[in-house]
Amino acid sequence: MLASQPDLELIQQIEALSGQRASECYQCGSCTAGCPVGEMMDPPPSRGMRLLQLGRAQELVESTGIWLCASCVVCATRCPRGVDYGRVAEACRAARLRAKYSRVDPDTIAVDETEEIPQQAFVAGFRKFSG
Repeated sequence: MLASQPDLELIQQIEALSGQRASECYQCGSCTAGCPVGEMMDPPPSRGMRLLQLGRAQELVESTGIWLCASCVVCATRCPRGVDYGRVAEACRAARLRAKYSRVDPDTIAVDETEEIPQQAFVAGFRKFSG
């Protein structure tokens, strides 16, 4: 499935969260070859990076492979370019959770409504540390 328009905003978000650039990967496959769970990941690390390069970030964010990454840093250690797919997978997980659980868009709140709405940090902490 080819994306008609690249997910540029999502790719920028993933790159900003992870500190990694998809363009740095030149698809040598060392990350996937060394990954202890690479055979079970769909997509494996090298294909996940390729999806970002092709502008198909949403496909990567919705995949199951990002949840299997153990962030063991083997991929970064083996990568000749120093790309850490574990950080990319973590950023994808964060992007997915933010999209799924975000209930309040701070840009759409009127100033006079803020007195009735709890602070976002308080609510985020409640979600993180409660059940």
